[in-house]
Amino acid sequence: MSSILDIDLDYFAILDDPTKRLKDILEWANRPIDFIVDEHHRVLRRWEVYIKKGIIPPPKYILHVDEHHDMMDEKKMPNIANVVYHAMRTWPDCCVHWLVEQPIDSPQMWLSENVWSELAQRFNVGPNRPRGWPEPDLVSVCTSPEFMNRTLRCNLLDQIKHWNFSVRFAN
Repeated sequence: MSSILDIDLDYFAILDDPTKRLKDILEWANRPIDFIVDEHHRVLRRWEVYIKKGIIPPPKYILHVDEHHDMMDEKKMPNIANVVYHAMRTWPDCCVHWLVEQPIDSPQMWLSENVWSELAQRFNVGPNRPRGWPEPDLVSVCTSPEFMNRTLRCNLLDQIKHWNFSVRFAN
């Protein structure tokens, strides 16, 4: 089983020092970003490809760094509002930690009672990474252009490019 770090840049939009927070998260990850998408549900297909190709095993852990929990519906097709719901349904042993400073709501209000009771024991939330959370085997980033300021998004993407360059050539 693997660990995925799933970063949505909209998480950084409300922070006082977003570039420092991104740098701290990337330093903990200690690896380059594997891919970047604009719409969050697109990470799911990419994760599945990495698993199918044997690059990583199915995830046991997903650290979901995002302003939103992405469990807002149970629709069959993945969309930007339900990517975490689909990940938890696809990999029934996967635990998700939603890393967020101030949760805007809870998945419990969006999911049916039976689905939430099935997923709740594998989903937690808080502003800090749980103690002992494993370093990621894969790092994905979503830019969410419709949810954030263009200038901040560009600044964060520049930091990611710098990070990837320095990590790849440090070894």
